[in-house]
Amino acid sequence: MLRRALGQAERWGLVARNWARLVSPPRVARHEVRPYSPAEVRALLEAVPGNRLEALFVLTVATGLRVGEVLGLAWADVDLERGALSVRRCLQRVEGRLQLLERKSERSRRTIALPRVAAESLWEHRRRQLEERLAAGPLWEDSGLVFTTPTGGPIESRSVARRWRALCHRHGLRPLRFHDLRHTAASLLLAQGVQLRAVMDVLGHSCISVTMDTYAHVMPELLREAADRMDALLRRGD
Repeated sequence: MLRRALGQAERWGLVARNWARLVSPPRVARHEVRPYSPAEVRALLEAVPGNRLEALFVLTVATGLRVGEVLGLAWADVDLERGALSVRRCLQRVEGRLQLLERKSERSRRTIALPRVAAESLWEHRRRQLEERLAAGPLWEDSGLVFTTPTGGPIESRSVARRWRALCHRHGLRPLRFHDLRHTAASLLLAQGVQLRAVMDVLGHSCISVTMDTYAHVMPELLREAADRMDALLRRGD
């Protein structure tokens, strides 16, 4: 960011040279992505029924939404009849309070299809939320959000992370960061042969190189599978 700012200042003649171009930045340590396997995801789906945030966990592992995108999701953005949702906003804490912020880039603003397991979970979640609304009465805060507190207000991402850790501990699931459910969704899509461009669109990445760099650990398996399919095709006439 500093390099770009100084570059603009250099073009405007405000500085003689962009010294940031001469700096060798340190390497950023990458977090090793160890997503759940299909068997571990099935164990997760068996563990969540009855949990108040069941639909949130199912939706995240099924679609790879960011936690802010999940928590900023409004019912107006969800079409359960058609099985789709639109990502338009994210919930973030800014200047000490939770705010709904519009997604800025075209890539991050997207409409994605819902796997049936996620749509069914959202149907059930809406029914439960209506029960909570009736129980809260005049205390209900009509935020319009899909995932709320028992009185209708927005949920903190820290609260989601805490509930996720408790779920893993209670049911003996391999502990992951909550964000790694997003990585799990992407890895499973790639492992099933979904086109890289389609995975990029689902995740809302800015460019395909981000998807490739983030999920490089999956690529060798996909390349091997591609080579095996090509080999089978070429040998078909043997």
